[in-house]
Amino acid sequence: MSTTPDLFSLSQIHGPVLRPGEDGYADEVAGFNLAALHTPDVVVCATGADDIVTALRWAAATGTPVAVQATGHGANFPIDHGLLISTARMTDVTVDPAARTATIAAGAKWRHVLEAAAPHGLATLNGSSSDAGAIGYTLGGGLPVLGRTYGYAADLVCSLRVATPDGALHDVDARHDTDLFWALRGGKGNVGVVTSMVTELLELSHVLGGGIYCDGRDAEALLRAWADWTRTVPTGMNSTFSLLRLPPFPEIPEPFRGGFWARVVLAWTGGAAEGERLLAPLREAAPVVVDTVEEMPYAAVDRIFMDPQDPLPARESCALLRALPPEAVTAFLAEVGPEVSDCPLLMVEIRHMGGALARPASVEDAVCSRDAGYLLEAVGVLAAPPAAEAVERATRSLNAAMAPYGTGRTMVNLHGTPGDSADRARAWTPEVYERLRRTKAAYDPKNLLAFGHTVPPA
Repeated sequence: MSTTPDLFSLSQIHGPVLRPGEDGYADEVAGFNLAALHTPDVVVCATGADDIVTALRWAAATGTPVAVQATGHGANFPIDHGLLISTARMTDVTVDPAARTATIAAGAKWRHVLEAAAPHGLATLNGSSSDAGAIGYTLGGGLPVLGRTYGYAADLVCSLRVATPDGALHDVDARHDTDLFWALRGGKGNVGVVTSMVTELLELSHVLGGGIYCDGRDAEALLRAWADWTRTVPTGMNSTFSLLRLPPFPEIPEPFRGGFWARVVLAWTGGAAEGERLLAPLREAAPVVVDTVEEMPYAAVDRIFMDPQDPLPARESCALLRALPPEAVTAFLAEVGPEVSDCPLLMVEIRHMGGALARPASVEDAVCSRDAGYLLEAVGVLAAPPAAEAVERATRSLNAAMAPYGTGRTMVNLHGTPGDSADRARAWTPEVYERLRRTKAAYDPKNLLAFGHTVPPA
């Protein structure tokens, strides 16, 4: 594209239209993941669906590639030219308590939805941090804290309003524009820009949740006990094993600051007494240093994982595992366990899958992780070039060691920086990937939506 494109058509935009160097540009392009430095030629700060449609029509007319960002939690790739549509101003949420649904605007965070739903005794299928954008999270399938109990966030979507790259606005659901509806639930942002979503809510006000923290030197005892435990727990129990090597930063509360921890975090949707009984084997597996498990309002769900609240430069990756046999635990500990004193990874997690996450969606979608028994995720902080290289080496080594126990696939939201087409394709089965390519060719044949975890048009 030209370095000085004609912006006259964008004068119809109700929100700010920013160029590099202008006031507000740097704040608008910054995402939660600071590892991705965004330098688009133009930023459209959308205030509604009309702005998004106008921006897409301008992009189509000028041949300008398009990216979309609300919170930037999934910003694993630089936007180094083109047009960025920021939906951060579109945060409206409307809850219908009788229908148990929420209508969510493009830039709303799960926190906004929780705040609107909680007074009605309703909950959402959000992930480990309610600071993440509801739409981008759901387009990638959405792996919730309560996934084993209720399934993927994409499974609860009733309808979507989406602007396609030709500037047309579609209302899609199980009966209208079914290919678009299919591709948007699990296929990420490959075929359009979602302006709003209607999703079901859960009748749930409280959970038993929190974490059991042990000294990192007791990782093997806790992990082996947890792996055995996950084979028998009911679907109301959702849990994740983590190894945390936390820096001595003031943002991290005591006693966790600067420590090496092995933990299990959980969310149980049944009675508190039954949940406490189920937890007994884990509490007996190794000495517990900190125990934060308590009955809590679901609106306080962020207290379970305690994800970072401040932006940081991170490299993440994931792999789907079929099972977690004893030899897989041994391989995992050899890569990132307490004997690896120079492990540069901030966090390594194994999440228990199965349950409702294994069940087919009532309306077919593009989510392809239903055959996984566990999910492996690794996160490293890219503080400086030597640290970034160490994180990359450790991540690749861990994924290679766990590959014999994997499905060969990833989840699009947690995949990390997308590589070539073969690497990107690992987020889906070959059949779903080819269908996504055909749908992309129908709605975005010129690959205008070219940033992020995209697939090429067929």
